[in-house]
Amino acid sequence: MKIDATDVGFERLNAQLRASNDKECEITGCLGQRFIAAGEKDAHIILKGTPGNALAAYLNGATIEVFGNAQDAVGDTMNAGCVVIHGNIGDAAGYAMRGGTIYVKGNAGYRAGIHMKEYRDKVPRLVIGGTVGSFLGEYQAGGIIIVLGLTGDKQIVGNFPCTGMHGGKVLLRTGLKNIVLPKNVHAREIKVKGSEFEESIKTFCVLFGYNNEELLDSGYTLITPDTSNPYKQMYVQN
Repeated sequence: MKIDATDVGFERLNAQLRASNDKECEITGCLGQRFIAAGEKDAHIILKGTPGNALAAYLNGATIEVFGNAQDAVGDTMNAGCVVIHGNIGDAAGYAMRGGTIYVKGNAGYRAGIHMKEYRDKVPRLVIGGTVGSFLGEYQAGGIIIVLGLTGDKQIVGNFPCTGMHGGKVLLRTGLKNIVLPKNVHAREIKVKGSEFEESIKTFCVLFGYNNEELLDSGYTLITPDTSNPYKQMYVQN
């Protein structure tokens, strides 16, 4: 199915998607329509243009590929599936994400990956090719965030990364000397070959045409919380 979204409001556009039985859909002319593919389970959707806020919110297994930029809150509370952005992405990408994967070729705004979480075999992954704004991984409770810094036009991460982090992992393609971190986390330099991060980096390279050997041979900083429950004293008595 093909949909021309030019001058089509978000409610009508989403109604067309929900009404279709086609598993393959191409949407052209996107310009800010919100909530596209919210809750979709098994479709493969190609978007050309700039989708609006909350693209793939509550996504439950579908694959979405965007040939352009995307606005805020992509993958909000996403449960399963894959989102691929061939451009930049706005603020709060992967907010409360609990499964699936988001790959972003370019940069991300503020608060990427905040409140990410995981449960048993559901480990969400957010892979950003460029740089990210402030508050990366704020209050992160699970999942994996990878930032590759390939744009090289500014510091790989903004201010206050990992504030309140109490679960999950953040991997940055940079050295320790370039990062200011809060006291509630541990950071160490690692190599990613043979690690749990290798496959995600290889997939990123296939999607966007990068040399995976160059990226796998780079130095990385792994950030993890310093305890499984740093706020326990706030809720229980000794």
